[in-house]
Amino acid sequence: MAIVAATVVAGPGCGIHEFGFGRRTRSLDADNVSAGPFLWWTSMNCSMFGGLAVEGGFRRASLRFIKSQEGFKRRHLQVRATETLSPLSAAEQKSLGELTRDDFPILNQEINGNRLVYLDNAATSQKPAAVLNALKDYYEGYNSNVHRGIHTLRYSAKSTDQYEIARSRIAKFINAPSHADVVFTRNATEAINLVAYTWALTNLQRGDEIVLTVAEHHSNLVPWQLVAEKVGVVLKFATLTEDESIDIEQLKGLICNRTKLVALHHVSNTLGSIIPIKDVIEWAHKYGAKVLVDACQSVPHMAVDVQDLDADFLVASSHKMCGPTGIGFMFGKSEILDRMPPWMGGGEMIADVYLEHSTYANPPARFEAGTPAIGEAIGLGAAVEYLSTIGMEKIHAYEMELSKYLYDNLSRIPDVKIYGPAPGAHGENRAALCAFNVEGMHATDIATVLDMEHGIAVRSGHHCTQPLHRHLNVNATARASLYFYNTKEEVDAFIGALKESVEFFSSFR
Repeated sequence: MAIVAATVVAGPGCGIHEFGFGRRTRSLDADNVSAGPFLWWTSMNCSMFGGLAVEGGFRRASLRFIKSQEGFKRRHLQVRATETLSPLSAAEQKSLGELTRDDFPILNQEINGNRLVYLDNAATSQKPAAVLNALKDYYEGYNSNVHRGIHTLRYSAKSTDQYEIARSRIAKFINAPSHADVVFTRNATEAINLVAYTWALTNLQRGDEIVLTVAEHHSNLVPWQLVAEKVGVVLKFATLTEDESIDIEQLKGLICNRTKLVALHHVSNTLGSIIPIKDVIEWAHKYGAKVLVDACQSVPHMAVDVQDLDADFLVASSHKMCGPTGIGFMFGKSEILDRMPPWMGGGEMIADVYLEHSTYANPPARFEAGTPAIGEAIGLGAAVEYLSTIGMEKIHAYEMELSKYLYDNLSRIPDVKIYGPAPGAHGENRAALCAFNVEGMHATDIATVLDMEHGIAVRSGHHCTQPLHRHLNVNATARASLYFYNTKEEVDAFIGALKESVEFFSSFR
């Protein structure tokens, strides 16, 4: 009888959310494994252990539960196979990218005679059919304004229901205590400005300090510059370590009793580095500072739990997480939102209006003046449901594998400089993106050649991080950024095309 190792991630209630076994892999990280390819099995019930029947990766195997050891959000189980295991067929061993690619209609096209390879996901993600259909269903089937009107066909009631269901899905997705803690905004930029113009201008005064980093997106920098101009607060910035990740010890050293806000990215859109945000939040709270997390590059790629992090504010954009453009959201702790004044005035955000004054609705309505982006909110709700069905743990595990594969292969090309820290042995500690330069080539030339000659979409420029690029002493970088619908074969195509381009331009030196 063969011994296999398994990792089980606890799901809601007593159920088991994911089950995996097979040879040691970066995704599984299991030792003493003697049985063969990897399997994910979802939604098992605890009661199944003791005579567990597993189908899929191995045609059928009765597994006997041996022992359990509690770990951080995981149970590590050892099970014994009591029947002969038959391996997966080649078709059944598809990667997550291969399994999901067909969900995205835009990916099935040719660009300049080549099959599209889309590696610009840090700028915006593509949209699955589930999201496109949700938008189509809304505009064709029940287009109506929300929170007002009772139509004969109940269109207004249905649009309101779906709009608020989307809010509830987001709250569940980030584990917010209540759906009322989620405010819809046009994007993450507006969400940060909302905090700046309501909470910050109400609570900060001259001499107070806001701590940021040199790697912040302009959206998490310019609003605080405007607050500094209006109020006289002081902005302080943590810089980088030698491996070009954020200097966390320096960051902690900047936080003091004068610090009223720490506003940080969770994942850098240029360096790919990941801030240990829970640790920073805990440190900031010791000094009474609030923390705003720019989660635009983390929420789409990994499980983010605002209660576990203890974040005061967290913002994200729909378009980077398979949802429509034109909508994002802000999470805020209810006790903070309750004390924040309105930002914009108009319909929806009021309780009662008189000629001389008005009273205001409770959050989140207080911050959602006017007719909202209803269809976009419903589309975002569909995107969250789509991602949840796949599972964020699974997405993150696969992207760690892609991250290391991309970094390792790109770093082998002569004259290439990749910015940010190297990934860990299993792809951890770095997002699946690489901003890079090639000696003797401009980033825009790289992106242009990859697009025109090979149909490969990457981004060039400063990626809305001009101060970071100045700190790195470069004007621009090219950036390849991956999502779960990308594959290693697409990385191979990118690497091959880049090598060819480098060789071509090198011939003119």
